[in-house]
Amino acid sequence: MTSTTDLLRSLAAAKGVDTDWWDWRGEHRQVPEAALRAVLTAMGEDVADEAAVHTALERVRTAPWRRTLPPTVVQREGDPLRLLVHVPHGSAVAVHVELEGGRRCDLQQLEHVVEPHDVDGTVVGEAAFEVPGDLPLGWHEVVAEAEAGPLSEGSERAVLVTVPQRLELPAVVQEQPRAGLLTQLYQVRGSGSQGIGDLGDLGTLGEWAAREHDAHFVLVNPLHAAEPVAPMEPSPYLPTSRRFLNPIYVDLRDLPGADRLPEPARAEIDALADRARELNRLDRIDRDAVWALKQQALRTAFRHLGAGQADEVAALHAGEGQALVDYATWCSLAAEHGSLWESTWPPQLHDPTSPMVLAHREAHREEVSFHVWLQWVARTQLARAQERLRAAGMGIGVVTDLAVGIHPEGADAWALGDALARGVDVGAPPDQFNQLGQNWSQPPWRPDRLAELGYAPFREMLRAVLSGAGGLRVDHVIGLFRLWWVPEGHAPGEGAYVRYDHEALVGILALEAHRAGAVVIGEDLGVVEPWVREHLLERGVLGTSVAWFEWGDDGRPLPPEAYRELCLATVTTHDLPPSAGYLDLEHVAIRERLGLLTRPVEEERAAEEASVRAVRESLHERGLLAQVDAEPADVVAALHAWLGLTPSRLRGIALTDLVGDVRAINQPGTDEEYPNWRLPLAGPDRRPVSLDDIVAGAIGARRD
Repeated sequence: MTSTTDLLRSLAAAKGVDTDWWDWRGEHRQVPEAALRAVLTAMGEDVADEAAVHTALERVRTAPWRRTLPPTVVQREGDPLRLLVHVPHGSAVAVHVELEGGRRCDLQQLEHVVEPHDVDGTVVGEAAFEVPGDLPLGWHEVVAEAEAGPLSEGSERAVLVTVPQRLELPAVVQEQPRAGLLTQLYQVRGSGSQGIGDLGDLGTLGEWAAREHDAHFVLVNPLHAAEPVAPMEPSPYLPTSRRFLNPIYVDLRDLPGADRLPEPARAEIDALADRARELNRLDRIDRDAVWALKQQALRTAFRHLGAGQADEVAALHAGEGQALVDYATWCSLAAEHGSLWESTWPPQLHDPTSPMVLAHREAHREEVSFHVWLQWVARTQLARAQERLRAAGMGIGVVTDLAVGIHPEGADAWALGDALARGVDVGAPPDQFNQLGQNWSQPPWRPDRLAELGYAPFREMLRAVLSGAGGLRVDHVIGLFRLWWVPEGHAPGEGAYVRYDHEALVGILALEAHRAGAVVIGEDLGVVEPWVREHLLERGVLGTSVAWFEWGDDGRPLPPEAYRELCLATVTTHDLPPSAGYLDLEHVAIRERLGLLTRPVEEERAAEEASVRAVRESLHERGLLAQVDAEPADVVAALHAWLGLTPSRLRGIALTDLVGDVRAINQPGTDEEYPNWRLPLAGPDRRPVSLDDIVAGAIGARRD
């Protein structure tokens, strides 16, 4: 007799939920039954009792036989594909593909003999058709026309996406390894900045990096949209929307069409910009104060310029469609009801298509138009920054960052509906750098709904984030393979890994990057199954190597020659202190102060001191460091020289390392306990430094 637990685990396996896992210490762990039930419930399954689990398992197992076509078909370019079609037994069926661009391709039926299935009293047969390997890259549609009609409404059509076998590197990277700059853009404030680093500063920084360091790219933090009202979430990795930009990065010095502003409006905007510049003096970035002033200035600009820029804005609207209007509507509603829609809005506003939402949109047309216009301004300035970087000689230019997820009560969560799982958050199990585990408070994609939607939300998000960029970094790229789901009310370590269709997700990523002419970097740090890195390598997605994490089997730092070629090699990352701070064990001090250690601080410090000592010794042995006990600035320079010995096609230099910063910008697993994402760029004395001084050569660590 099969137990309820066995049925539950079988259902979990059928839904792509792992029932066990290996932790960072190499110990084998079982997922608690309560966690499995919560995860399966979030995936839309009824697991209330044994009968419900049995019914759900039977439905999942027979799901392919219940519809004529799979919801989404993914084909690699050049590979013929065997497509299985289900119709009432004995019915004839014809299948063709409607290609992107309008052409039609009839599919050839293959010999295929299998026993029919009884599905709820209907005998269902299975036929096979060959999708030819010579279909062009793109988004197509499969159409099945059965004699007796489809088994269920709408199942006779499915998305067919033909993706590249491999995303080829840009020619400039194929020629030889290229170096670039890594920075959190909001940190980089010049004398003209309005309290926060902006898209104008990105252009200035990139031109300097190209000129002085022969840099070919600037990798920035996610520029995703945040809340349009206070309090604005400081983490760029917890955005309200990943599809749209945060207008806080708009540079008031370079507004499109500003030359047409009447003098009084120009004077008002300049006065507000001057007030915002006063915020540069703060040793914390005050996003709410910055946005209050910038928004006022931008509203003035919109009143005078918006009507005259309607055609340009309409072009953006045509590209983004209803999603842009929904986002702008959410911003308008947030201004009236606050940004936590699920907690504070009337229930009638929870559905973007509800009559109450439509009535609000109609009554606030000017406000909705303002937020649409803001997106056009931000996109225009980002494109201009990319133009400046490419004109300065960069082969790649701006590399944007794609966050893992979104705020659970943000614009995307409101608009995407059941494409996202509810009652669970994305996180990470305990690891070396956060031994309690992490809960990132982000709702994950539902794998089944993504497929049913033809991956449209994922595709449109990628197209938007690739716009105006030469590359894309995908944070936590293993999330395209599996994500750690943490049920609400459970500790971060009491979750489960949920599998995704990586062939579809990575293939679509490669297709959209190919169309954008962009390089893709996957942040594949942490606990990663070996085959995942092999798959990414096969598909042309670069990995990430951080010197502090690269160790050989002998317990010594991995020799630079042994680094991966297809990767971005760096010394540090934003989840660690800058290199000078790491050498002084700033990360240990922070974790001790915040109570994040699971072993005595003396033991933790001794282990980290041993690691740092091993790195120093290796640098000395290679002739890159004159003395093992050299000053931190010399060690940082040697570490970057170490990168220069790697075969890695991309090598990233953190701006924080160039200026000698020591403060961590983020401590994973914390919120208000540490000023995450709020610290401006600083020097070794922990005092803010200006972009003007960097560009003028007045500040900067030596880099040999």
